[in-house]
Amino acid sequence: MAKKLATAIFTVLACACLTWAAPKSWTGTVSDDMCGKTQHDMACIEKCVAGGHAKYILVSKDKIYTLQPQDKFKGLGGKQVKVTGTLSGDAIAVESVKVK
Repeated sequence: MAKKLATAIFTVLACACLTWAAPKSWTGTVSDDMCGKTQHDMACIEKCVAGGHAKYILVSKDKIYTLQPQDKFKGLGGKQVKVTGTLSGDAIAVESVKVK
């Protein structure tokens, strides 16, 4: 009986770990960490990021997420996107990005 219970608990924990690490999706606006939630002007965002003064972020439902890798967002400043990846703290390790 104890062996069956231990096996069942292990199986549940293994499935929970796999679910936790599974990619998720967020929809929002690409901005930069200087403008944040307040401004979504494409020209301004792209100029700041290209000049090395800022980094791309995702503003989704009044939350701000940092994005890695940054190069996937070049030319997407101010646009609505769907980002798929894994979340760690407030950072998304991006697997894919699609313009909405």
